[in-house]
Amino acid sequence: MDETTIPVEGLKPRISVIGTGYLGATHAAAMAELGFDVIGVDTDPTKVDALSAGRVPFHEPGLPELILKHVGTGRLRFTSDLADAVATSDVHFICVGTPQRRGSHAANLTYVEAATKAVAEALSHDGLIVGKSTVPVGTAARLRGIVADAKPAGVDASVVWNPEFLREAHAVEDTLRPDRLVFGGTDAKSEALLRTIYAESISTGTPVISCDLATAELVKVSANAFLATKISFINAISELCEVAGADVSVLADALGHDDRIGRKFLNAGLGFGGGCLPKDIRALMYRANELGATRVVGLMQEVDEINMLQRQRVIDQAIDACGGSVLNRKIAVLGAAFKPDTDDVRDSPALNVAAALHLRGARVLVVDPEASNTAALQFPTLSFADSLDEAVTDADVVLLLTEWPVFVNADPVHLAELAANPVVLDSRNALDKEVWSSAGWEVRPLGGKIVQRKGRSYQGVNLPA
Repeated sequence: MDETTIPVEGLKPRISVIGTGYLGATHAAAMAELGFDVIGVDTDPTKVDALSAGRVPFHEPGLPELILKHVGTGRLRFTSDLADAVATSDVHFICVGTPQRRGSHAANLTYVEAATKAVAEALSHDGLIVGKSTVPVGTAARLRGIVADAKPAGVDASVVWNPEFLREAHAVEDTLRPDRLVFGGTDAKSEALLRTIYAESISTGTPVISCDLATAELVKVSANAFLATKISFINAISELCEVAGADVSVLADALGHDDRIGRKFLNAGLGFGGGCLPKDIRALMYRANELGATRVVGLMQEVDEINMLQRQRVIDQAIDACGGSVLNRKIAVLGAAFKPDTDDVRDSPALNVAAALHLRGARVLVVDPEASNTAALQFPTLSFADSLDEAVTDADVVLLLTEWPVFVNADPVHLAELAANPVVLDSRNALDKEVWSSAGWEVRPLGGKIVQRKGRSYQGVNLPA
């Protein structure tokens, strides 16, 4: 292959992935699985060494095995030498983080700009720079100017955008078998190259949307904004259901049969968190305000407000379940991660509720099958149990805040025998209320009627049927 040009049709391009965090590590491993030679680049030598040994510093099902597999096949390697990676690659994916800027809702683009400039400066032959990071609209056009100024003379470098749509706990599958591919700002040559990279997905029917840079940048944040809106809508309705004596779960099932609406993301509960939805809708608000699109700002403001108020609703429920005060009451918090099958605790509603109850004097004990260590780093004043039984023993109230299967499928009869007062706040509407009620629990869902405990005894006390 000619070392001075992007590969011609029929030859596989060599790939570098800049940034090996959640997005980058997953993308690098998936590209290797698709048969490409891939180099992952990170400025942290410790992370490079860990990934090279198949150790992933976060929980994502299937990813450690995939990395180890392709480090073994030789198709995947990791380095902190960006210049070497760029020199031996043809397509360069920018996968660095865009965290919220300190003291602002704006996205911090420092890492994206630095990574893109560094790739441009290191180019030794023509290359395609592909942005995957979630950025405010207008970023890619500015990066094109940075690349034009930084690249060596005589080297051709294009910047296009290919947003990611990963769901935590499903990231490997979402990369290997995406539900759509968006190519922004491509010409015939760069589009053909991206189609070569994603040929396997395209051959199985994955739709490709080719568009301008601005549209590609807006697709990801708009998708997240819509999902956030859907969640906040059903949570607003759940408050109405509670005061009206309705059941929001049944209501959501009925709404979901309308194919214009769909059932996904209509689960009323504690609300959304994590490293994407809260950050992305706030960055969208900030950018929309800069551009004068005020209706988007107003809508997203309300979505964000409803979401944050859900946490207070659960706090209020816990206080009510404890008779008006949680002082010196033991509260078992089931869940620390913002969703199941991840150890991500960024903007976790569960930890926010746990910390708020701790500050009110409750004896809070948190349990999570994966996220306890990461949670303890961010909330060192909270206490963490080693098991579900330990958390529930002598609890005055139990809060289901993350719907891990190990919690949802636990034996409620056994747990009722451990609790001081078997009351469970089902803030994710994930429990079978009748099963738990029959096992001796008072079940308090969000957006539904309280289900009283039925004919069981616990700790020697007979309970009414």
